[in-house]
This record gives sequence, structure tokens and C-alpha cells, in this order.
Amino acid sequence: MQRVSFDLEFIFKASPAILYRFLTAPDCLVRWFCDGVDIQDDVYTFDWEGSEEVAELVDDIDEERVRFEWEDGEDGEYLEFRMYKSDVTNETILEITDFCDDDEAASQKDLWATQMVQMRIVCGG
Repeated sequence: MQRVSFDLEFIFKASPAILYRFLTAPDCLVRWFCDGVDIQDDVYTFDWEGSEEVAELVDDIDEERVRFEWEDGEDGEYLEFRMYKSDVTNETILEITDFCDDDEAASQKDLWATQMVQMRIVCGG
């Protein structure tokens, strides 16, 4: 199966500072992303219904970018969140880059769209 990357873009009313917190703080991550998370230094252990996945935070620029590399992921693959304010609308743009098998791209995009709906609810916009 071929692995592919995909990029998604979502618009938020919340500031980049708020989004950054919801992407990095354990108490916020469990409200929209996972069931539990343990952070030791830059290693995040995420829990989904008893299944754990480990990712290292490899790039972290406050209120701008967060990049994780999964412990069991393919070389060169990552999960990245980039956030910035639109000069035109003053809304915050959240861009996501992720990887999956090519036959799972549509379902992965749908999953992220669902996750972003939940994130909007919990972060206020």
C-alpha cells in the first residue's frame, strides 16, 4: 500500500494562542483529540480506548507550529499543525498535514473534519 500525505485547512475564531494550547496541553487534548495523554519531556503517549500511540514532539514554535513524529510511523512521516491569523478576515487558520495509506485518505480527512468540529466546540470557536 502506498503512503500519501494530505493537507487540510480549517478556520477558527479562537486565537493562535488558544489553538496552540489545545494542541499541546494534556487537559485540552483530552477534550477533543484522545481519551488520555501522558507527556514526558517531548514524548507524548496518547490513549484511545485502551490503545496507546507514542509520538515525539520534534518541532514546537509557540502559537505557530507543532510537529509530531509517531514512534511506529514510516520514515519522513509526521503530523503537523500550523496556525496563523488571516490578514484579511482576522480569523485563525489551522493547517494540518498528516499521512495515511492512499485508500484511507478520504476517511482520514473525514475523521479530521469531525475532530475539528469537536475542537471548535471546546475551544470556543
